[in-house]
Amino acid sequence: MLKPEFFNPVSDPGIAFQRDNISDSLASAVRIYTFESGFPDLLGAQIAIIGVNEYRGSAFNREFRKGTDAIREKLYRLKKHEGSAVVVDLGDLKPGNTVEDTYYALTEIVTALLRKAVIPLIIGGSQDIAVAQFNAYKNFEQIINLVGLDARFDLGLPEESLNSHTWLGKIVLQQPNYLFNFSNIGYQTYFVGAASVDLMNKLYFDAYRVGMVRSDITEIEPVIRSADMLTVDLSVIRQSDAPGSANPSPNGMAGEEACQAMMYAGLNDRLTAAGIFEYDLNADLNQQTAHLVAQMIWYFIEGFTNRKNDIPMLNHNGFITYTVTLDANGSELVFLKHKTTGRWWMEMPVQGKSNRFSRHNFLPCSYKDYQQACQNEMPDRYWQAFQKLS
Repeated sequence: MLKPEFFNPVSDPGIAFQRDNISDSLASAVRIYTFESGFPDLLGAQIAIIGVNEYRGSAFNREFRKGTDAIREKLYRLKKHEGSAVVVDLGDLKPGNTVEDTYYALTEIVTALLRKAVIPLIIGGSQDIAVAQFNAYKNFEQIINLVGLDARFDLGLPEESLNSHTWLGKIVLQQPNYLFNFSNIGYQTYFVGAASVDLMNKLYFDAYRVGMVRSDITEIEPVIRSADMLTVDLSVIRQSDAPGSANPSPNGMAGEEACQAMMYAGLNDRLTAAGIFEYDLNADLNQQTAHLVAQMIWYFIEGFTNRKNDIPMLNHNGFITYTVTLDANGSELVFLKHKTTGRWWMEMPVQGKSNRFSRHNFLPCSYKDYQQACQNEMPDRYWQAFQKLS
């Protein structure tokens, strides 16, 4: 499915600056699909950037201009990384005759990239595209964790059709279901109804208000470290930092916090797909949002180049083990701390259960979770995961 005829090459506006021949620009380190260079060689590739200018599934009834060139023009002017990540840019996916055709093509493309152990990084388009990206995991019958940076939950109602405000609900309702956990980061209470909060709680999903994120962003690192797939709705970022969002708000995460989140995502050894959605070129001011998205991508690549491969295995080599017994019920919680990176994990009781849950044997956590257990309190993170496994 990874054939040139499914993509449009990156056009002149996205790479015009390359004529300057800047040797230390990111462009010099990325294999970019252009008319001159041809379709990039995927041999050894680790990250594949895909532009998707598909907005027919948007919940907003308005025209969107192609925005991927604006993002690329800013991205490839940035400096290349010190690490050795191999990045390719496949250009823009050609839109199908219908939006369903686009979904199908993208699912096949993401599936092909996952088989090659290449991370698809999608830019542009409305967030319903995340469903097509998620559906690729169904081809592997792999139960995954999904993390979304979003000001809303986007659950919608069962009778509503798929669009950028109902995409998560469509994933939750799929049968068979391959979603183990969903975590929302950055939601704003006045955009989220009580029924949606109640449903999130009943499903034992995680939700973190923007105020919590802004008070201590390090606490979202374990959340992002649990993700197999990350999706970012630019509405999670405040309008002053990202005016080119399809649905902007005066409040939200700051631009540097969004970049920090992308850094965490790149560092996550288990993350295999990501997407940044809802860019509206029409609403952007001096391409400020395009520049921010470019920096978010840069930080994702930076994180990837610094991956530590510190996911614990059953032998626990390289980790310090701490066992905490809770007085209330005698439960023993096992914490692992990596000797080099200092990152924390909790061991979950999935032994004897189906192999389909074996990937969730270790749950990322923080030092605060360990401290909470030492104070004889069950960490919320542990309890929610335990409910799914029991």
